[in-house]
Amino acid sequence: MLKGDNVILRPMRREYLEKYFEYRNEVELELLSSGEAPMPMEYERLVAMFEAHLARPRSEISWFGIEVQGGKFIGQCLLHNFDYAARTCELGVTIGDRDHLDRGYGRDVVQLLVKYAFRLRNMQKVWLTTNGSNERAQKAFAAAGFVEEGRLKRHVWLDGRYDDLVYMGILRDPPAEGREDPGAMETDPAMEIADAEDEA
Repeated sequence: MLKGDNVILRPMRREYLEKYFEYRNEVELELLSSGEAPMPMEYERLVAMFEAHLARPRSEISWFGIEVQGGKFIGQCLLHNFDYAARTCELGVTIGDRDHLDRGYGRDVVQLLVKYAFRLRNMQKVWLTTNGSNERAQKAFAAAGFVEEGRLKRHVWLDGRYDDLVYMGILRDPPAEGREDPGAMETDPAMEIADAEDEA
């Protein structure tokens, strides 16, 4: 479990799948969160994806469900595409519950994942992609310390038009004077890592 100011990240659980299934089939949400065309997601396919995840080595992907106060599931996030030579990984996050958008939960999730990647997984860089038109996501990632590193022009077909694909990243360099180390944590971070198998 990873505990932030406003969210708790738990290993993805079977009990989350029914609500996550709803999020995966919302076209508007899929357009915001993906560079791929929205496709229908069958519940059985989602369950199979979850089962395949449990069978993978735990070093390949860190997949979390996002909970808020009261244990309500509002979305999912993950670290994947680990490169253990370069010490980099990709971050992804989806807040599916519309009542919890624009309230700082996404930034809290991103900051938790970055701290986890830097301190506990010994990554030196975390990166992500987002659609060029998704300015809300870019602002949220920038607030968490990410900077734009590149932009592939007209790279994504999105809802009847072409869009840019934006690459953003954050480095675990020694911080400049006056800047906080993005990987720094409290001495007692209230962070516990539970086995996904135990939570399933």
